[in-house]
Amino acid sequence: MDEIREFPAMETATLEIPPQTQEEIYRPAVSGKKKKKRKKKRYFLKFCIFCLLCTGGYFFLTSEYFNVTAIDVSGNEFYTRAQLIQMTGIQTGKNLFEFDVSDIRDKLLEDPYIKNVKIRRVPMGTVRIVVTERVEYAAVPYGESYVLLDKEGTVLRIAEDAPTLPLLLGMALVEMTPGKALVVEQSYLFTDTLELLETMEEHEVYFKKIDFSTVMVKAYIYDTLYCEGAPGNIRDNMESVEKLLYELYQQEVTHGVIKVGKDNYLSFNPVIE
Repeated sequence: MDEIREFPAMETATLEIPPQTQEEIYRPAVSGKKKKKRKKKRYFLKFCIFCLLCTGGYFFLTSEYFNVTAIDVSGNEFYTRAQLIQMTGIQTGKNLFEFDVSDIRDKLLEDPYIKNVKIRRVPMGTVRIVVTERVEYAAVPYGESYVLLDKEGTVLRIAEDAPTLPLLLGMALVEMTPGKALVVEQSYLFTDTLELLETMEEHEVYFKKIDFSTVMVKAYIYDTLYCEGAPGNIRDNMESVEKLLYELYQQEVTHGVIKVGKDNYLSFNPVIE
């Protein structure tokens, strides 16, 4: 007879599924409509937060913590502090952000005397204004008045009283609009003369008036003592002119003509032609 063999029963393997995986398996699928609703809720919440921040920021910036309490002005010489503040229209007690800095700057720059201006809002209510003014440098007689210029030839204003500035005589004026460059017929002489006046400041020489009525300009130290020559030559030889004037001063000479040419050429004649 065949031998009957008995085999041990095989153990059945049990597959365990992690709880998280089970949830994912049995979680019902979210419909597209619900996803859209959730996105809308998020956008609306973000929008509300943004509006709250903007509203809070607005009320904070317009609160009394940002009211103007002080106005600092510097760099001014021609205009007083009070005049400049009045020109800006800024008032203490008003909010720092009620005025436009660019508009005020443009308004100030319309004035011929103001070359540049910087305006800053400083925390805790201070407005700081720094101006760079044009300085009166020379004057051109015009009838019974005087056209005042800065060192670049910009017209500053027309004055009735004679200024204590070098006078530029004999110039044929073409245009003299305040805030713009003076236009004259002798433009080449005018440009060289402005450079001559600038060089004059670097030396101990002062010309009270410069006459353009002839081909060569006459730069007067006194009414009876002057330099004669091209503006460029006088400018380039200013050091030699200064030395000669010092010698004449020691000799108490206040009458004569100093003719100035190229290459340090100088000649003095006590007789005025």
